[in-house]
Amino acid sequence: MPPRRQQFSQADIDAQLQQIHLLDPSSPTENLESLAPLIKTIHDNHQVEAFLRTSSGLVESKEKEIETICGNNYPDFVSSVSTLLTVRSYTENLRERIQTLDSSVSAVGSSFASKKKSLLQNKKTAGNLDETIDTLQACLRVLDLVNRVGDMIKEGKYWSALKSLEDIESLPQSSLSQSPFFIYLLSSLPSLRAQVKDAVTASNKSWLLEIRNTSNQVGKLALEAMRTRTRRWKAKREKEPLLTLSHVGSAVELVMNEKVEYNVLDNDQLKVDFKPLYQCIHIYTALDAIEELQRSYQADRKAQASLILSDRMSSTSSSLGLATTLLPLTEDIIGFFIIENHVLRTTRSFRSQREVEELWDTVVTRLAQVVQAILKNEGDVDTFLGCKDGYSYETEQLRSLIMILFESYSDLLERTISAELKKAVMEDDQLSMYVESIEELETVVGSCWLRKGQPEEILKSSLPVTLPWSQVFYQSCSSIRQFVDKFYSFVEGVSHHHRDIDELLSKALDQLLTKHVSDNIGTRLSSARNIPQIAQLIANVEHFQVACTVLEEQLMKLRATQRGGSIRLQSSSSFTTLRSKCISHLTVVVNEKLNDSMDMGEYDWTPRESSGTPSVYLFDMVNYLTTVVDTLAVRSEVKEDVYKGALSHIANILLNLLVGPEVPVISEAGIQNLLIDIDFLEDEFKRLGKEHLTTVFSELRETSAVILQDDVPAFATPAQRKSKYSHVNPRRLSCLLDKLARYGGSSRIRADQERGEKRRLEAQTVARLPV
Repeated sequence: MPPRRQQFSQADIDAQLQQIHLLDPSSPTENLESLAPLIKTIHDNHQVEAFLRTSSGLVESKEKEIETICGNNYPDFVSSVSTLLTVRSYTENLRERIQTLDSSVSAVGSSFASKKKSLLQNKKTAGNLDETIDTLQACLRVLDLVNRVGDMIKEGKYWSALKSLEDIESLPQSSLSQSPFFIYLLSSLPSLRAQVKDAVTASNKSWLLEIRNTSNQVGKLALEAMRTRTRRWKAKREKEPLLTLSHVGSAVELVMNEKVEYNVLDNDQLKVDFKPLYQCIHIYTALDAIEELQRSYQADRKAQASLILSDRMSSTSSSLGLATTLLPLTEDIIGFFIIENHVLRTTRSFRSQREVEELWDTVVTRLAQVVQAILKNEGDVDTFLGCKDGYSYETEQLRSLIMILFESYSDLLERTISAELKKAVMEDDQLSMYVESIEELETVVGSCWLRKGQPEEILKSSLPVTLPWSQVFYQSCSSIRQFVDKFYSFVEGVSHHHRDIDELLSKALDQLLTKHVSDNIGTRLSSARNIPQIAQLIANVEHFQVACTVLEEQLMKLRATQRGGSIRLQSSSSFTTLRSKCISHLTVVVNEKLNDSMDMGEYDWTPRESSGTPSVYLFDMVNYLTTVVDTLAVRSEVKEDVYKGALSHIANILLNLLVGPEVPVISEAGIQNLLIDIDFLEDEFKRLGKEHLTTVFSELRETSAVILQDDVPAFATPAQRKSKYSHVNPRRLSCLLDKLARYGGSSRIRADQERGEKRRLEAQTVARLPV
């Protein structure tokens, strides 16, 4: 049987509640953890309702106790509640004030926080500004150094400027060292050094110009000092007979004049300052470019030496200038080499003895040339003897000098004439020259080189006369004649170097005629489209061919009188080539005009029957061709070439239409019409007496004959093809057979279709034949 449930009485519940201190007023704590076992026990014993009833009774009894207590203490309670309400109201007011104060404090705190944040940002900005200021100050210090470099360059303190640049490079490491500004500044230092170099170079160039102008005074003072020294030594020799055999410059004289009494470079009259040169040497040495300065200095001094001689030579025109020119020239040279000697002695290795000696040799040689130039037109023998005996100059170099002068003169003359020739060619109107007076006609004919008998023929003509050449031929002949006359006038009386002079003349004439006449005419030809103007160019070129031959003959006669060599002009071949180009160009332009008159667009290539008459366009084309060509002012040979080129062009057009892809289908009647056109062209040219030109139609005729005579089997036979149809090309014949086959295939007539099939098979057979 199940166990009996435990029953709890009111006393048991009270006792248990007392154990957990729920009903013990003296206990300061509530032992709620002990309540769980009690509730569990009640629940397990199913006495929940009894426990609740007991608990409810207990609660009611306790409430009654509380009411009793409250009833006794109500006034105090009410007083306490009133006090509590008062305290509550005070508390609410205090809370509001606290909230208000809190809001104020929060607002003040937010403002303080923002101001503090702003203060921190300002401190950071101030720090950045301080750093920027420091950097800028550092940059300014560096820029100040750079700026002072520019000022130093302007002030001529080049060494200080270089040292400042070195100081910039050797600045201690700092934050500025890695900045783009400083890196850029360092990259600009080479250009600043180049500025220093350029400035010191300019200073040195200016100094060189100054000493060039001072050299004459130095030489003059040196000569005066030498005269004084000579006079003093002469007086001393007169006093002391033992010195009679000693002269100025001898060992005795040098020993007795060891003390330098006079410095021509530093005296009361003249002071030559070498500081710019020394400074330039110092700067170039620091820049490791001393070799460049040495080369530049040598070149400048060499140029100055040459200029001294050139200036004096240009001021000399005759032997009258010997006395007036030679002394200043000598003073210039003496002053020049006194300065060179001083530089050699005071600059250690900057100048070498060999360089100065080379310069000396050059100047001495040129000095001899100047004296020779002074005497080159002198006819007085005594003057030559005085020059040779008084100055001991060798005149052997005169021949070489003449050739050098002559070459220079020839080049200058050639440049002048070439400009005239180019202008004449490029400005020519390409129209026949028209002469109205006999004086002008004689002048023109006398200036031009013409074939034998032509001048007489022209002079016999009645005025006014239209000459066969244009203005350019007359102007060119006049310029060339002027060139030859001036050329020989320069060397007249010279008994040497004829062979060299002839070679120079031939070369110059060929250059003028080929480059400045022939080539420029070719340039104008390339842009010429007017047929009469092209014809005039051909006439001009033919006359230039004749002129070259006649000029060569005349020069040969002229040189034979002076025992000269032979003269051969190569320019004639250039005009021969140019003539061929002109004729070809004329033919091309005529053919272009023919293309406009050949209206082949409406040509019927597939008629059923032949028309029996030539095409209408042929009448206009032949009329145009004969009119244009026959009126050209050219020789008949040129007209023959133009006619031949035109007929060849027409034949090629017709042949290309016949066998080319432009016309896809052709009938046999169309071929017959084409032969009628060819017959018309041949008849017209036979009438003009040019039957020999019609051979250009041979391939057209033979190719058509193979078709119209139905002679393809014979053509396939090598022997007959070679003897009867030698001008026929198998590939072209095959193309024509294909066109005939397409015509037959497109026809609705059975006979035409069968003939077309036959042509197709023949085309295949012909296509396999070797070309």
